[in-house]
Amino acid sequence: MSDSKSQPRRASSPQPALQAAMSDAATDPVRRALWLDALEQQLRPCLPPALAPHCKLGNVAGGKLVFIVDSPVWHAKLRLAAPELINLARSIGFAATEVVAKTTTAPFQRPEPAGLAVKPMSEASRSALKAALASLDDPDSAGSNEGKDPIPEHRGGRAKR
Repeated sequence: MSDSKSQPRRASSPQPALQAAMSDAATDPVRRALWLDALEQQLRPCLPPALAPHCKLGNVAGGKLVFIVDSPVWHAKLRLAAPELINLARSIGFAATEVVAKTTTAPFQRPEPAGLAVKPMSEASRSALKAALASLDDPDSAGSNEGKDPIPEHRGGRAKR
């Protein structure tokens, strides 16, 4: 027979995933990841705009800010921005002593928020859009459709056939 006092009692209802992850020994990695993300958000504005999409804060170890970059070119540009990053980290209370850059072999892209992704436009679409915009500015080109309903089948709520 087992002693019920030695086993932890389970909650009667399930916990949300984040609350469960933050409630036991698993919290250290989760809290560290959240802390690193918050630190990166504070340091990111200091990065040159061209460099920011090509690097991310990977770790903080013993006063070193470890950034991951996606090519040797960005590795060199990050080294040039290092003094500014160290000063900024010190100003927010982190005793940074150096910036370390680690280069990955594959480029990485930050996921864009839904709906903001730029999609390429074909040449046919581009010329059709230009023609449509030009017709808005030029009243003479719209004259051939004068008196016509632009969407005739939708008049009166029902489609005409």
